Amino acid sequence: MPKIHPISDLRNNFNEISEICHQNFEPVYITKNGKGDLVVTSIEYFETLQDKLDLYQKLSVAEAEYASDSPSISHDDFMKELRGKYNVT
Repeated sequence: MPKIHPISDLRNNFNEISEICHQNFEPVYITKNGKGDLVVTSIEYFETLQDKLDLYQKLSVAEAEYASDSPSISHDDFMKELRGKYNVT
């Protein structure tokens, strides 16, 4: 269940908001005049979201390349080529 707090809590209960973000590893939604205004989260949670977005973008590009019948190579052939290039057995 999302945590929702009024904007006055940022001023009056900042430490509590911060603790919720860090302990629950989820965002806190802040309202202003009864309407959604901000989302507050820990840096760790934000970075996790950014990493997921980056991964989804890379997967999207890979799926588009696969769908366009771009030249491809099998995993085994790629590993053989890589090992040969760097003289690894």
